[in-house]
Amino acid sequence: MASYVKPSPLPPINRYITTNSETGTALLDATISNTASWTSAGVANFFLGYCTSANPVSFKADADIKAYSKYLAEPPGLVVPNGTVLRVVDMMPGELSPMHRTTSLDYGVVLEGEVELILDGGEKRVMKRGDICVQRGTNHAWRNCSNTEWSRMLYVLTEASPVELEDGNKLEEDLGGMVGVRKSA
Repeated sequence: MASYVKPSPLPPINRYITTNSETGTALLDATISNTASWTSAGVANFFLGYCTSANPVSFKADADIKAYSKYLAEPPGLVVPNGTVLRVVDMMPGELSPMHRTTSLDYGVVLEGEVELILDGGEKRVMKRGDICVQRGTNHAWRNCSNTEWSRMLYVLTEASPVELEDGNKLEEDLGGMVGVRKSA
């Protein structure tokens, strides 16, 4: 993904990470900036809000924060093996993402605007602010319904096994030609 992007006109995002002091008192972590840093993926801007690379997550010596810091320097693919990804996506007015499939269980929440979920089987659903899509390894696309306003979605992705059909064929990750998005490891 491109390292600099023109931000969308939507409100800026701050991310606050908590940690524990040596005595167990909750604190805000100060090692990573609170300000969202965006990257570009063609018709959309991505903010990697957090990600982990182990399950269960280890908080010992801030191992998760250190792993996330590395991902900020070298962004992961859509999914992190054995981990989680929290991502915010701002989509330009009227734009359509490529049809794509991830090998993950995704929770997608519309934060701003209206977004159409399009499935390769032909079904479509317009999602409004607060609506949630549970994406289970299906081939899908997203379309910003407005021709004048940006949309914003929040996604939490967890690794999943590829979908296995009754005939034994597996449906692997397919990025559908998404510009600037790396294949998951």
